[in-house]
Amino acid sequence: MVVATACSAAPQSPPKSSAGVPFTATPIADFDSPWAMTFLPDRRMLVTEKDGRLLLVSADGKSRTTVATLPVDSAGQGGLMDVVLAPDFGTTKRVYLSWSSAGEGGKGVVLARGVLDTAAGAERLRQIEVLFRATPFVEGNGHYSGRIAFSPDSRYLFFTNGERQKFDPAQDPKATLGKVLRLTLDGKPAPGNPLAARGFHPAVWSYGHRNLLGIAFDASGNLWEQEMGPKGGDEVNLIQPGRNYGYPKVSNGDHYDGRPIPDHAPGDGFEAPKVSWNPVISPGGLMIYSGNLFPQWKGDAFIGGLSSKALVRVDLNGTQATKGDQWDMGARIREVEQGPEGAIYVLEDGAQGSQGRLIKLTPAR
Repeated sequence: MVVATACSAAPQSPPKSSAGVPFTATPIADFDSPWAMTFLPDRRMLVTEKDGRLLLVSADGKSRTTVATLPVDSAGQGGLMDVVLAPDFGTTKRVYLSWSSAGEGGKGVVLARGVLDTAAGAERLRQIEVLFRATPFVEGNGHYSGRIAFSPDSRYLFFTNGERQKFDPAQDPKATLGKVLRLTLDGKPAPGNPLAARGFHPAVWSYGHRNLLGIAFDASGNLWEQEMGPKGGDEVNLIQPGRNYGYPKVSNGDHYDGRPIPDHAPGDGFEAPKVSWNPVISPGGLMIYSGNLFPQWKGDAFIGGLSSKALVRVDLNGTQATKGDQWDMGARIREVEQGPEGAIYVLEDGAQGSQGRLIKLTPAR
């Protein structure tokens, strides 16, 4: 059923900027455990919620329509995850999504797409089809990943599969778990993927990853990814075809039970992160800024911090990265997006005291 309602009331506090913080934060709307968002050409937004609802939200955040309720398995870290417009959305109205699903062998992340009807009174995601399923499905409720990015030439779709808290699948050539995948827009393994001739699953682009919760291209076409490390060792990686990023053989963190993992070291045969954190930030969504409202940050990466309750900026310089700012947001930040006017939007994830608000950041006045 399509339901149009007023948004849950966002807190009525006025916009505010804290001392030393270079932006003003304005609450726009409040959601129930949101996970991801994207903007339509008309400035409305699509927002995913953990329980499977895909919402079409007005530009001012004051009204919403449920355009789909997807068959997700929302236990643990599962739920409706990413939402990204197709490169040719203007003509096809296609929207790509990911969610966690139960099936033979256990659970896993799936990639799907549908066609968005935005006609007044008939707003709905139609023709929903699952394009790709992680392999294998395994037991457990964590580390699905499920982030989506399109190549700059719009020919390919990059899709992240977490290692599902099973460690070894990240190095298993037959599994898609713990990998960055390159697919066609129809969800098939892209021709020419770099590891297929070595016996890997034909969709694999890079491997040796843990829980990949952000992926984005910069203006030069470099592919950046961030992932949660174990106990320490959160990472930002420059993704290069065919490379092994080491997990669980190497990491700048250790296992939660205290067992050590060898650190990345020169000459170890693994691709080291460009930036890592210990203590961790628990990175959520990743966005690379291209707007004009914050010209000093053009080309930089922005990451949502979950346990750190922070917005994190990383300086990108060609193929190198260094830590920038880390601003206390007072709530777990799941997603970071750039608005059509160049503002930065963050989504709280609604867990552990976080309200699930959508907050717009503009230059401090």
